[in-house]
Amino acid sequence: MLRGILTFFRLLGTSWVLVRHDALVPGEYAESVPWFVRFFGAFSRVFALRERAGNPGERLARALEKLGPSYIKFGQILSTRGDMLDPVFTEGLSRLKDKVPAFPMAIAEEMLAREWGGPWQEKLETLSGPVAAASVAQVHKATLKSGETVAIKILRPNIRKAVGRDMDVLHMVAGFVEFFVTESRRLGPKAFVGAAERSLQLELDLRLEAAAASELGEAAVDTGHFKVPEIFWDLGGKDILVTEWIDGKAVSDPTILTDPSYDPKAVAVKAMQTFLTCSFDYGVFHADMHEGNMIIEPDGTLVLIDFGILGRLSPKEQRFHAEILYGFTQRDYLRIAGVHFKAGYIPAKHTVEDFASALRAVGEPIFGKTASNVSMSKVLLQLFEITDIFDMQMQPQLILLQKTMMQTEGVCRYLNPDFDMWGTAAPVVEASMRRELGPEGRISDLFDGLDHARRTLEKLPDAVENIAALAQAWADGKVDLSRPAVTSQINGKAVPTRGFAWAGFGAILTLGTVWVISQL
Repeated sequence: MLRGILTFFRLLGTSWVLVRHDALVPGEYAESVPWFVRFFGAFSRVFALRERAGNPGERLARALEKLGPSYIKFGQILSTRGDMLDPVFTEGLSRLKDKVPAFPMAIAEEMLAREWGGPWQEKLETLSGPVAAASVAQVHKATLKSGETVAIKILRPNIRKAVGRDMDVLHMVAGFVEFFVTESRRLGPKAFVGAAERSLQLELDLRLEAAAASELGEAAVDTGHFKVPEIFWDLGGKDILVTEWIDGKAVSDPTILTDPSYDPKAVAVKAMQTFLTCSFDYGVFHADMHEGNMIIEPDGTLVLIDFGILGRLSPKEQRFHAEILYGFTQRDYLRIAGVHFKAGYIPAKHTVEDFASALRAVGEPIFGKTASNVSMSKVLLQLFEITDIFDMQMQPQLILLQKTMMQTEGVCRYLNPDFDMWGTAAPVVEASMRRELGPEGRISDLFDGLDHARRTLEKLPDAVENIAALAQAWADGKVDLSRPAVTSQINGKAVPTRGFAWAGFGAILTLGTVWVISQL
């Protein structure tokens, strides 16, 4: 109860920070909201700071910096969507990528000493001040005693408590949204916040980030699409991560668009194909693909950094999304619709043909067009309306993938306004589908089925023992199968006897059939 009250007051505090920065209802966009919201926005500006930024995106960015890391992450995602938001607004938000204030050097040195059991001079020749500061950590450049140049990532002090308070507020906001805006329930605001909270919790343990980098490093070697910095495991810990230093230019550096030694169009293709390949071929992907987390080396190699958030897909989910993208590249809307029904995402009361027709209405107008000729905000609105008509519920386990795909496409559009999403995705999804639906995929499915049968057979002795006990109880007159609601004590447990009996007999027949098939 007390925690809820404190969270509510923090929510009021959040609103006040937004009001002070004129970021709650920015005056520049007042005409696009209902009159009562416009009235509230005008009243709130009475309390706004006099010397505030002229760019509404920058005002929001400054407010989010004051509010904490969870809010900063939200702003970073928004800043990649120049196609959906006013470009001036997203330009103002871009300060969140690499201009978050650093914490003092003395604190960084203290945290290193605590982790290493002594002053940093015992392990390092040199240690720079912070060269980059993000929402949950900052990075220092250093030289090891061996002469190797490394990047040292240090978690922000007291960050775990701050994130916990932020997430309490966001949970409350999500609850209010679901309660007062019934149309939002299909999108699952609570589930989205829950997924974000789990991701942040993983991001706040740098040992897990090191493990994530190592795992993606294996995919990097296999694919050759990108590179992951080498990890120095013996120097890392919960609050410290030490990796190879990467010389290059971050994609967030605007000069990458004009410097003739870089090819931004090629980088855009690499970024998208890296994301798709990791997702559909390996079931694991970098889930924070903003420009600041991509570095281009002088030879053109794409290097990914900052692995605090790692996304995963089960084999079923990999195939589901690969088939959807493949269907769009082939303009096979019936196939896309069938995949949704097979996965159980669309209720059976609707028809595959009707859903396919609705998807066609969205896909055909944008197929083959470049990014500059497609309004993604309009496309997303159409998809929202269509999935609402067909009662499709948002899938919490896929939110991170959808967010990252949107984020990555935003980066690609920044690098190349004419970026061709379909043309870039086609080679990757076609290769994935050949693997999944070809001989290799069929053999994999066969072995999965046999393994499932093996696990089922392992349970057969216990099932037979329970059925034998039930049969004995029946023979002794302790069970009357003519009365469906009766329960009885079997091996000390109360069970609904009639239904249990027939289900048990059916289970024996099924298991016997599985055993016979497995022997063929």
